[in-house]
Amino acid sequence: MTAIRCMRELDRAEALGLMATVSLGRIVFTRQALPAVRPVSHLVDGEDIVVRIHDGGALASLVAPADVTGVVVAYEADDIDPVTHLGWSVVVTGFARPVTDAEEEARFASLLRPWAGRPMTGTLRIRPDLVTGFRLEAERTLPGVARSGVIA
Repeated sequence: MTAIRCMRELDRAEALGLMATVSLGRIVFTRQALPAVRPVSHLVDGEDIVVRIHDGGALASLVAPADVTGVVVAYEADDIDPVTHLGWSVVVTGFARPVTDAEEEARFASLLRPWAGRPMTGTLRIRPDLVTGFRLEAERTLPGVARSGVIA
C-alpha cells in the first residue's frame, strides 16, 4: 500500500493554535550580521509568542533599551512524525520586544520553564506580522498504486 501525502496551508488562527500545543521552538535572529538560530521554550499569549532569555546569552542582544520598535525575528515550531512524515510546521515573523511590565514578567517567569539549566532574567514578546504554516496529511491510501497512478 502506498500512502499519498498532501501539504495543506494553514490559516493564521489554526497555525497559532497548533503552535500553542507545543512548548519548544526555534527563534531566528541576526547576530553579528549573520542569521542565528536558538532553540527556546515558548508560550502563546493571545497571538503573541513569548520566550524567556538570560543575561549574556545570544538573545540578550535583542533587548537593547534604545530600540523601542523591536527587532525583526522569525519563530518556528513544528510537530512532524519522523516515521510517517505527517504533522505540521508554523513560522511567525514579527518584532521582538522586551516585556517591561513587572506583573507580566512575573507571570511569564512562573509559566515558562527553561529547557536548559540557566536562570532566565528577561522575557521577549514576539508580535506576529506574518504567520505561515502547513500541515502534512495522509490524503488517502491506495493498494499498490503509486502517486503517478501507475500500479506498483
